[in-house]
Amino acid sequence: MRKGVFSLDVLKRNHVNVSGESGRTVVFAHGLGCDQTVWNRVEPAFEGDFRTVLFDYVGAGESDRSAYSPGRYGSLAGYAKDVVEIADALELHDAVFVGHSVSSMIGAIATLERPSAFGQLVMIGPSPRYLNDSGYTGGFERADVEELLEMMEMNYLEWAKYMAPVSMQNPDRPALTEELEQRFAKNDPSVMRQFAEVTFLSDCRDLLNEIKVPTLILQTQGDAVVPPEVGRFIHDRIPGSEYKLMDANGHNPQISAPQETIRAILKFIGE
Repeated sequence: MRKGVFSLDVLKRNHVNVSGESGRTVVFAHGLGCDQTVWNRVEPAFEGDFRTVLFDYVGAGESDRSAYSPGRYGSLAGYAKDVVEIADALELHDAVFVGHSVSSMIGAIATLERPSAFGQLVMIGPSPRYLNDSGYTGGFERADVEELLEMMEMNYLEWAKYMAPVSMQNPDRPALTEELEQRFAKNDPSVMRQFAEVTFLSDCRDLLNEIKVPTLILQTQGDAVVPPEVGRFIHDRIPGSEYKLMDANGHNPQISAPQETIRAILKFIGE
């Protein structure tokens, strides 16, 4: 298959949207249960000086859901392969990858697979391991995860309704919680259930010290999904990484605190 045809297939598969004609490229990657619209308060601030890239993982948003394969997406490596293929299709070089939640580790894998494509990595609410382990606090027991997965399988909309306020952690701003719940609800339930299993049972701790690109870790206050000690754990293991504890509360600062998120990313890129 000719490269041009392959590129078009990839861009269509992941509903890739590119804005801006010049400047360094910034790729924004959404987390579990969301889609590229989760960046609609952040991405516009970069369009003037950067080329921005938004995309949906297969099964989310406006992606080509017929492209979903349980085999390919049975690990985070499959999602990272999509990122690498998008980078190749757009001929990225020295781009900034901004990943929220599980996309932080997907981005880390992608930078190792295609180091020339990505020059900096921004991790927002990252976790290399969501399960508690010996000497490690991930935030979830195995039984907790199994209960969440069962809820997703039995009644996905009920899971969305339960998980949105837990993730948002901004009870005084109910519109934000409702917005997140609506994003959860419109994605493919079966795909999201497997993506959740892959996410919560993954273990990327051994990859952290292999990351060579400059990395910023943004940790929020009161994150019910990722405990604060996880951000520190990552910072201690990625050589030369930067760590910032944000004023924002909850797991979704790109929604609840977009200006603080924008400032942190721009400061890091500038440095």
